[in-house]
Amino acid sequence: MNEITSHPLRPSLPDHLSIDSRSPHHVAAVFEHDIGIRFNDKERGDVEEYCISEGWIKVPAGKTVDRKGHPLLIKLKGKVEAFYR
Repeated sequence: MNEITSHPLRPSLPDHLSIDSRSPHHVAAVFEHDIGIRFNDKERGDVEEYCISEGWIKVPAGKTVDRKGHPLLIKLKGKVEAFYR
């Protein structure tokens, strides 16, 4: 599973990443490629933010939104793996 060496144009995946462009943890270059998140050995497609070293992900809490229309997020703790597809 040595995908990074086979695709040298892909940036390395950061330890902490957010899909929200307002976040300081948003890296636009990473989102030019298809990435996946595995949480507790199950692939998840609804992850909004993750931190590998601290072992958590943030996912939307159903269809609930805040007053600005952004989804409310809940933090789940466990084993986090990020990878390029």
